[in-house]
Amino acid sequence: MAAQTKAILLFACAAVLFSLVLVPGENVWNFLHNFLMGMFGDYAILWPLLLLYVAIITAMERKANGKIAGKLTLATLAIMFFSAVIYVFTTPMKPQNGFFTELGVLYANGIAGNGSGLLGGVLGVPAALLCGLSGAQIITVILLIVTIMFLFGITIKDLLKAVKKPVSAVKDNVAVAREQQLMRREQRVQRRKLMEEEALKKERARAKAPKKLPKTLTVDTATGEVLNDGDFNIDVPLDDDSEQVTDYGDRLKTLIHQMNTPVDINQQSKPVASKVADIISKKKKTQSQKDDENRPSDLSDVPIDAAEKVIAEEVNISLGNDKALQKQQESNYVFPPVELLHPTNSGDDDTKAMEELQTNGEKLITTLESFSVNAKIVNICRGPSVTRFELQPAPGVKISKITNLSDDIALNLAADGVRIEAPIPGKAAVGIEVPNRIVSMVSMRELIDSRKFNTSKSKLSVVLGKDISGNIVVADLGKMPHLLIAGTTGSGKSVCVNSILISLLYKASPEEVKLLLIDPKMVEFSKYKGIPHLLIPVVSDAKKAAGALNWAVNEMLQRYKTFSAYNVRDIYGYNKMIDKFNKIRENKTDKQLQDEPLVNEDNLPVPTEKMHSIVIAIDELADLMMAAPNEVEESICRLAQMARAAGMHLIIATQRPSVNVITGVIKANIPSRISLKVSSQIDSRTILDIGGAEKLIGRGDMLFAPVGSPKPLRVQGCYASDEEIENVTGYIKQSHKSDYNEQVVEEIEKIAATEINSNSKGSSGSSSAGEESDDPMMEEAIKLVVEAGQASTSLLQRRLRLGYARAGRLIDEMEQMGVVGPHEGSKAREVRITYQQWLERNNMTSE
Repeated sequence: MAAQTKAILLFACAAVLFSLVLVPGENVWNFLHNFLMGMFGDYAILWPLLLLYVAIITAMERKANGKIAGKLTLATLAIMFFSAVIYVFTTPMKPQNGFFTELGVLYANGIAGNGSGLLGGVLGVPAALLCGLSGAQIITVILLIVTIMFLFGITIKDLLKAVKKPVSAVKDNVAVAREQQLMRREQRVQRRKLMEEEALKKERARAKAPKKLPKTLTVDTATGEVLNDGDFNIDVPLDDDSEQVTDYGDRLKTLIHQMNTPVDINQQSKPVASKVADIISKKKKTQSQKDDENRPSDLSDVPIDAAEKVIAEEVNISLGNDKALQKQQESNYVFPPVELLHPTNSGDDDTKAMEELQTNGEKLITTLESFSVNAKIVNICRGPSVTRFELQPAPGVKISKITNLSDDIALNLAADGVRIEAPIPGKAAVGIEVPNRIVSMVSMRELIDSRKFNTSKSKLSVVLGKDISGNIVVADLGKMPHLLIAGTTGSGKSVCVNSILISLLYKASPEEVKLLLIDPKMVEFSKYKGIPHLLIPVVSDAKKAAGALNWAVNEMLQRYKTFSAYNVRDIYGYNKMIDKFNKIRENKTDKQLQDEPLVNEDNLPVPTEKMHSIVIAIDELADLMMAAPNEVEESICRLAQMARAAGMHLIIATQRPSVNVITGVIKANIPSRISLKVSSQIDSRTILDIGGAEKLIGRGDMLFAPVGSPKPLRVQGCYASDEEIENVTGYIKQSHKSDYNEQVVEEIEKIAATEINSNSKGSSGSSSAGEESDDPMMEEAIKLVVEAGQASTSLLQRRLRLGYARAGRLIDEMEQMGVVGPHEGSKAREVRITYQQWLERNNMTSE
């Protein structure tokens, strides 16, 4: 109360001084008015202003502790030094009169409203007499600056920060401009290189091309093949006027017409001609979509021998070489355009967003002050769905004191939940993340069309969303190398998996990346059926899923054997070796030498095709673990441990991140994880090893913990609607046919059939063992231990009201049946099956 009383008195004094300076008045009032004007001159108004500032500071301080006297002293000194500065800068020459005479002149001028008043001369006249005008100006300015810094609490550090911000902004602008200039320079260099290469190719083609068409074209009537000049059955003469045809399309039409007219090939020539026309038109359309710049402007520039080569190849394709047609389509893979995705909706109200930031910031500081926590906001990062307020606590404030106030902060901000990150990695600040009331949706098109995604070199680059600062998050699946995704129903888990798959379709061709999709729900991956990236059809049967994972393990081991034979470490080294030998083949001029297989140092033939990467996506791991826990866990663990170098990567999603589904072995071998909203802190610790995922707001809000990251990164996932997925997959299906590996499908079906037979034998054995038991309480005992999750003799005694001997006999029989595990000392026995599995075994036995 003492501080508030003093503040009121100071405020009253400031008001009186304002009135004295502005209103002349009469008698005593006039005397005081003239005194103030004579003392301070034109700048007498500064005194009540500084007094008002001291009153406000006093009112804000809870305890005065002698600060008022210090503020008043500093305010008085500031006015004196300011008046002295005005005097030394307005005086035209060094004072010639005496000290007191000069003060009298200054006082009279001040009453008249001119000059700095008498107070300016008290310090200014001695300084000018002793140091001259220049020295007095320097000294008084320095003293004024120092006094103002003490009065307003400004430090050297604050001055440096104030200078650093514009300097940093200028530096960033210069860096961005330089980077853009370098990019434009690189683009010009690349365009120049492409133009030079195209010109060189045209010159070589023109040099090799003959000047005119051959006089005859030989066609085999039995097979429709184009033969050499020596081996002929029927000669098709060409007119001499054909040399005057300048258009490439007219040449093809003329050749096809002359192939059909004089030769009687019954019903075979028409399908061949139509097939050739369709393939040529499709080839032109695909090439124009892929690269319009590389297409010749005039088809007459194409060499004539190339026309013969095209006709020969297309005739062979039309007569049954479907594999060659399929490879040609794959090599000309057309990436889906970005226009298939919905554009970004930029209808957010920035004014309301800024008002929300200001209101929440003020409420946050007020809440902390009410709990005696002194801190200041140093930065605010607004993301699509969450805003992070970065606080810098005062010296002596513990971080735990802030983290314990999360519920109180959420209450005062009227927020659904508040997550506190203390401290922020790389910053001396505490982050308080508050959900936005105005949420901005992150569209898939914005991320796919971003420069960060398009310039990423890896074919396994995927987009996830935007972080809390609004930066686009792009991850490399090859470096992860496996990904574990967990979240409750409706948290955005399936949307996250779909965004990853769509990113792969935009980044890699079917020759570079193959997909193996396992969908126990049978509805999540149904839209991807028929795309050329699929290695096999989408697997929806749990038993076939275990077989698919087992095949993946065998494929991984086979790849490692190949790497060992060719002395390479991983898939990247193997593909580099293939590129090296393919360049050697291209440099050979003789066609027969090009067809000869090349061998490496160990005399092993080097193939021509690269090895593609395989991405295995599992939408729901919990269902697979219920159906075949041992086989699935073993296959996943082996793939997670060894599949990275083989170019095989796992994406596992589950809505139940419990220790029964995500076992310790699986968790230890999958370092990269994404946790969406989970139901409890235990689930958050299971997936991320730390809490916090239970406080997410859902709808794509996630914590992304890549390999090597000290703390997870909060990301707002992008949204890929069903319509967008259908547009992209439909475009790819129209352009390219599916290419399932039938050999892989057969192997998976064999493995699944073998596992079903082995399980049926085991179940029949266990059922027979169960039939040997004549105890009518066996079914109740099995149901009890399955529901409890553990088995013990004392449990059966208490719940079923059995004696010790009978309960122990039931436990032993269940161990023989494979329902429970062996004895483990004083611990309860492990239950190895579920009640549904027991019912399935009984049904199979009864049938």
